[in-house]
Amino acid sequence: MATTDRQATTLALAHALSAAERGLAVLPLSRTKLPALRSPHQTAAAPAGPPCHGACGRFGHGVHDASADPDRVRALFAAAPWATGYGIACGLPPYHLIGVDLDTKSGTDAPAALRELALRHLFTIPETVVVRTPSGGRHLWLTGPPGTVVPNSAGRLAPGIDIRGAGGYLVGPGSRTDHGVYTAVPGTAELPPAPCPPSLLHLLLPPPRPHRPAPPATGGHGRGLIRFVLAAHEGQRNTRLFWAACRAYENGIGPALADPLTEAARHTGLPESEARATIASAARMTGHPPPPGSPP
Repeated sequence: MATTDRQATTLALAHALSAAERGLAVLPLSRTKLPALRSPHQTAAAPAGPPCHGACGRFGHGVHDASADPDRVRALFAAAPWATGYGIACGLPPYHLIGVDLDTKSGTDAPAALRELALRHLFTIPETVVVRTPSGGRHLWLTGPPGTVVPNSAGRLAPGIDIRGAGGYLVGPGSRTDHGVYTAVPGTAELPPAPCPPSLLHLLLPPPRPHRPAPPATGGHGRGLIRFVLAAHEGQRNTRLFWAACRAYENGIGPALADPLTEAARHTGLPESEARATIASAARMTGHPPPPGSPP
């Protein structure tokens, strides 16, 4: 290893240990900004299995290796003597770090886009740690509330604004990469990461999933009738559907089972209009009104 690389590794370890003293979980990075240690499971001889996040006890699980324990940090760097930088895991206690990556490459003006978002959504970016990237971009360090999972995203807020959240990491100041050195903006290095403004936090969280009403509870008997229809062969599809629909109406679950029975009949090749007509006939036969929209 060249002398400059040994010096870069020594400096990276020193910066990483300093960050760990502040409670930040760190891991060694290579000059490409990727985790320096490769997965021990990605070999031709390794058997396929469920994803391992470090439960095996070995190094090489990316951000899952990150730690604030100084002995473990030294062990990680000892296992990766080629490391020239370090990453800081986001989303972990005590800070639950959120990284706002403002890119200036490809003609984007991410800082201006963030200012526009702040004006539109009525928030201000507080004084916090700011790290300058070799390309001239900025990383803003913010903290999130415990129990709130902020996902990683790229360009979702605006072009050039990437978010590092749970499962992601930020390149720490003092790291040396192929493109240069990451440095803390003067006057911010000793600041604690500031709380993320609530309005901005709301933008970072995924939108709530639309509520979908649960399907009607028809019990085991209803599922059995649907399976009975699904097992029908050509020549018995209408007969099975009519028998199942009669049993459903006799047991008081006909209205709830009308659509599932129709769908099951469609899977056997019966046209939907024919299936609905058969179910309507079963309803009338058992003295019940046919489902809404059934053929007369």
